[in-house]
Amino acid sequence: MKKAVISVLGTDGPGIIATVTDVLYKLDCNIENVSQTILQTEFSGIFIIGMDQSLGEAVLEGHLRHALADRHMTVHVKHLPPAPPMECPTCDPFVITTRGPDQKGLVARITRIIADFGVNVTNLQAVFKGGDDPDANIMIYEVDIPVTTDTEALRKALRAKAAELELTISIQHKNVFEAINRI
Repeated sequence: MKKAVISVLGTDGPGIIATVTDVLYKLDCNIENVSQTILQTEFSGIFIIGMDQSLGEAVLEGHLRHALADRHMTVHVKHLPPAPPMECPTCDPFVITTRGPDQKGLVARITRIIADFGVNVTNLQAVFKGGDDPDANIMIYEVDIPVTTDTEALRKALRAKAAELELTISIQHKNVFEAINRI
């Protein structure tokens, strides 16, 4: 079995996932991972699938485009070559949360610091409602920090940038974050 990654983008509405997964089922594909979200009114779905060697990516993409044609969705299918997992066995998972007034470049300026320290962002959730209400604009970065990273220097750089941007920032080990935020 070979693997492919499928991206589906477009205006949200009922039945998108049902349509995509029905096509995959009928073509004997196995869904291995899915990430789906709605941003404002836009649907975004990424599927990693296992598929028969004889099924071409272009053929699969054609079936999906046809099934979603009335929805005017953008569909892309790409072969996924075997690759080592991106997991970092010598990393610790952390959660960085920022709150503050919305302004252009918040994500760019925070992620630049994260990247400069060799830290990988594994998940990002950003909710911008506009305005100056600090609780209305929240970014949650899940990151993997290599154990060799100078975490104190990283914290200092992030806190300095947060102060410059008038943000409050929290940097917690993922286990602590989950324990505190458990419902």
